[in-house]
This record gives sequence, C-alpha cells and structure tokens, in this order.
Amino acid sequence: MHSDAGGLGMLSPKLVRLQRQSSYVIFVIFFCNIISMNNVTEAATTVKLPENVTVPAIIIFGDSIVDTGNNNENFKTFARSNFLPYGKDLKGGMPTGRYSNGKVPSDFLAESFGIKELLPAYLDPTLQPNDLLTGVVLAAGGAGYDPLTAKLAAVASLSDQLKQFKEYIEKLKGIVGEEKTNFIIKNSVIFVVAGSNDISNTYFLSGVRKLEYDVPSYTDFIVKYASDFIKDLYGLGVRRIAVLSIPPIGCVPSQRTVKGGIGRDCDEAQNQASQLFNSKLSAEMDRLNKNLPNSRVVYIDMYNVILDLITNPAKHGFEVVNKGCCGTGLIEVTKLCNQLQPAGVCTDDSKYFFWDSYHPTERAYKIVVNQMLDKYASRFF
Repeated sequence: MHSDAGGLGMLSPKLVRLQRQSSYVIFVIFFCNIISMNNVTEAATTVKLPENVTVPAIIIFGDSIVDTGNNNENFKTFARSNFLPYGKDLKGGMPTGRYSNGKVPSDFLAESFGIKELLPAYLDPTLQPNDLLTGVVLAAGGAGYDPLTAKLAAVASLSDQLKQFKEYIEKLKGIVGEEKTNFIIKNSVIFVVAGSNDISNTYFLSGVRKLEYDVPSYTDFIVKYASDFIKDLYGLGVRRIAVLSIPPIGCVPSQRTVKGGIGRDCDEAQNQASQLFNSKLSAEMDRLNKNLPNSRVVYIDMYNVILDLITNPAKHGFEVVNKGCCGTGLIEVTKLCNQLQPAGVCTDDSKYFFWDSYHPTERAYKIVVNQMLDKYASRFF
C-alpha cells in the first residue's frame, strides 16, 4: 500500500504542478473569505426602511458619546475636545469637538440611514440652513438626565437642549414651512444618549448626590427625568425615539484607574448602579411606548453589547480594552488628552477599544452602532 507522498510521487510533474496550483488557489480563496468574514463588522450597516417609510433626518440629544462639537466655544467647561489628537483620523485630520479619534455614533447613525456622512453640531457656527433639514446633534459633552450633572460640567443640560430643539423647529418652519416641518419632526429618528455622567460623575466621583440618595433612589430620580424628557419630545411632535442604556461605566479606563484597585479591575459598584438604572429605564420606556399614541419608543441595551466587546476583545479584533490610546491611557480625557501629551498616542488605535480614558475609538463606535442597528432598527417603524 502506497503512502500519500508516494502516491503524489507517482503523478507526472505536470499533474503535480496543477495540483499545487489548485491548492494555492483554494488557500487564497479561503484566506480571502476569512478576511471578508472579519471585515463584516467594519462595513457600515445600511438600514433598510419598510415600504412607504421615510426618515428625513436624525436628531440626537445627550452627552459626549454623541456630541459633535456643541461645546467648542464654551470656554467655561473642561469638557471640550476641539484640539488634537482628537479628530486626527477624521477628514483632514482636524479636531471638530468629537470625543474620539474620528467619527462618533451620531455620524454612523446618519450614514446608516443614508442621510449624510457627518451629523453636524447644532451650535456649529458654519452650519447652513440646508444642514438643518437632515438633522443635527444637540448633545453636549458632560450632560446627563440629572440637571446637576450639566451644572457640574458647566454645559448645556437636557432642558437646555430641549430649548434648542424648539429653536430648531422654528428655524425649520422658516425654511420649509410648518407642514413640511411637522413631517420632518414626526418621521425623523431621535436618539437620546445620557446617564453615564450621572452615575460616574455626579453620584460616584463628586459624591454630591450621595448626601441625598442611595443608589436605588438616585436611579429612580434620574429615570423620572428621562421619562419626562421623552414625554416633552413627544409633545413637540416627535414619534420615533431611541433611548440608549448606560454602558458598563465601571469598566472605562478612568474608572478602572480611580476605583479598580491595584489590578485596575472594573468598578462593580458603578456597573451594578448602571444595571439597576438600565432595568428601570427599560421598563419605563416600554410603558411610554404603550401609552403614547402612535409612538415608537425603543429602549436599546448598550450595556451587554459593550461588555461583550470588552470581555471578548479578540473576537472583535481588539488587543487593548483596559486603557485608552491617548497618553498613558489610564486617566487622560478631554484637556488632559492633548498634542503636548508626553506619552503621545498609541501606534495603532484600531487595536484599542478606548480612544481616551472614557470614550471609545472610531472603530469601536462603528462596531457598536452596527450591532445596535442590526438588532433594533426594525423597531423604529
């Protein structure tokens, strides 16, 4: 009986060459398929709208996760990022006030709905009237549901953002008239991203609210504000509202450094508070969805999506999840993450989940938004 090697040896040289070429071709095809599979999460998700459904604009409220530059001219706040190395991977490598190396969720959401590549900040001084027709970002880095959170950060609160939204509606009426404006507001998808600063800064870091509330009562307090905010939006004609949960805030690099001990573990106290808030927020958004006529109020779980990315980084192509790319990655955020930072930035930010000690990289944001839309987009309609 001949061995496989012996069998190959009995073939003519021409057949041997053909077999080797075939094997090479099969390997190349296999390798390319593997690359293609790994890049599935890298391509932006395209939201397929149901027949006769229109999404004219994306409008976003909240904090730094979605802010695209509303704090730029606010010199009273520490919560700004309109300087390098922020924005180094955005078009032209120019900082815009986005809290990342490039695009943020606001941009990926607008792109996925086929609206535009970058979603502008409402307070951008270069904003043109036509830009308003397809949506804006009203979010301000440092804001939260708790009014005290914005005061501590010296930024626009959600109440302030609501006032700006009313101004925005009046500006739309001046451009396209009342009927078209009502259509835009009713059919747009509104995203609300807040709560992280309430838990991490106002409650745990500053400790101000600890004097008045324990964790269960504080989460009740901010859920009430979240509920009232959604009802206010509904009262202004909004009907499609996506409300994002708090992520595992105890696992961001800054909280690991401050609260995680020698091993810089995730701070379980903050994670447990986040989970408690999320469970209450989910129940309240479900209640509003049932009780507000013709509304689509959708609670979106970001906690478990991000926790999976952090606990299973290799599955998603990440190598570093416990520190940011900027500086030492341990504590640098906003003004501490700057181009004069002695430690500079990491050589390959695509391997990092976090850009600074609080905010994810552009690549991390893209993966998170893709997963979110794949699971929840159909619920908006």
